[in-house]
Amino acid sequence: MTETTPRWEWRSFAASAVDIGSAQMLSPPDRIQESDELYLLSAEGTDTVKIRDDLMDVKHLVAVDERGLQQWSPVMKAGFPLSSADVGTVIAALGVVSPPLARDMYTLGQFMDELVHPHPDVVAADVHKRRERHTIGGCLAELTEVGSGEGSTRTIAIESEDPAMVMAALRELGLPPMPNVSFPRGLKSLLRLGTERYGVIDVGTNSVKFHLGERDADGRWRTVADRARVTRLGEGLHETDRLSPDPMGRTVEAIVAMADEAAQAGAAETVAVGTAGMRIASNSEDLIAAVRNRCGLTIEVVSGDEEARLAYVGTRAGIGPAPGSLVVFETGGGSSQFTFGHGDQVDERFSVDVGAVRYTEAHGLAAAVSEDALAEAFAAIAADLRRLDDRPTPNLLVAMGGAVTNMAAVMHALGEYDADIVHGTVLDRTEIDRQIELYRTRSSDERRSIIGLQPQRADIILAGACIVRTVLAAFGKESLTVSDRGLRHGLLVERFG
Repeated sequence: MTETTPRWEWRSFAASAVDIGSAQMLSPPDRIQESDELYLLSAEGTDTVKIRDDLMDVKHLVAVDERGLQQWSPVMKAGFPLSSADVGTVIAALGVVSPPLARDMYTLGQFMDELVHPHPDVVAADVHKRRERHTIGGCLAELTEVGSGEGSTRTIAIESEDPAMVMAALRELGLPPMPNVSFPRGLKSLLRLGTERYGVIDVGTNSVKFHLGERDADGRWRTVADRARVTRLGEGLHETDRLSPDPMGRTVEAIVAMADEAAQAGAAETVAVGTAGMRIASNSEDLIAAVRNRCGLTIEVVSGDEEARLAYVGTRAGIGPAPGSLVVFETGGGSSQFTFGHGDQVDERFSVDVGAVRYTEAHGLAAAVSEDALAEAFAAIAADLRRLDDRPTPNLLVAMGGAVTNMAAVMHALGEYDADIVHGTVLDRTEIDRQIELYRTRSSDERRSIIGLQPQRADIILAGACIVRTVLAAFGKESLTVSDRGLRHGLLVERFG
């Protein structure tokens, strides 16, 4: 084949990117082309392998630069019959084990019938494309409608031999930074071929939580990463109703790092949601804009009711069958969410402005306090939770959030957090009261030496434990079950199946 210079490409299947690109390409396309192509895909392969107009077309992913741009080089465009050497090149591009080659030359029919269809790790996908080609800043810009038997999608791509020109074209189109998804990877996601990874970022008042899940072809989920970073986004929010610059900066850095990790791990898509702190703050749009400019993610601020519902979905999926009535609550830095249900059925849900950061600041609970001071804090929490008064006692009370997961880790004296041990832990009144006294009599610095307690939570753990104790009493329960699952897990299941 004719020698061709490798080209750098940026591509996205995200609806937001396609919409932005479509809106900015105001001039008519230079060319519109429709084609029917046969893609050969494997779970492990990263190269592009397709048959179009009876030609075998293979492109190799040569490199990925620090900005995520991908460099592609054509390695084959050959007509049938293919030589056994050409077949070897195709098999290598798919990243699968080669079957025995019984012929020196293969017609298209022989190639498909003898090598592709019987292969357990190769899928042949018929694809119809409608491509609109534009020129933006000297680069090829292509909007493509993609259809297959499994569904349809759209994609936008910018390519050039010069990576700097690709970046300039992205800026000209107003496209924010976002993960670069190759065509084979996007097509595999559409076809649900092999494993797929998705990321969820939960931006809370006290911490940013990150979950990266991997779904196999049968729909089963596996956790790749799940952790939280304390950024104190709500620091000072109670007094000013605004997000302060330093907490906002810490939170932006945490979100950008998590989004980058998801992209590097091959996540097909990552979503971010904001909860109580962002609902309350008058300048939440500043945080949304900062994150969008840095990594392309747009934080969706969810309502308190929706936060409670998603938390219920995530917890319900993690605890298995639960007979009778179920109450799931999550206490965070700025609010607490309550969801009432039976099995998979949600009967009621609501959110209240009861969070550990607020009571820590209002009652000085970051330091050691007297019993009288603690009693005042308990009274304030009970007053703000009066919506729970006269509620029937549920069959099962499940709690989630940083307060209860840390309390479970302290109960088990976990030097290193272990979600499998924490999840399902039963905290009874005696253990909760023991820990409240443990925190009440110690300063934040002294609490940091407690095994199992995250050092960043030392100043707010007492307030969190008081909220948990008050909820337990309000429902007339002797114990609760800790869930390490939450909003991010519910959003993962609902958004990505």
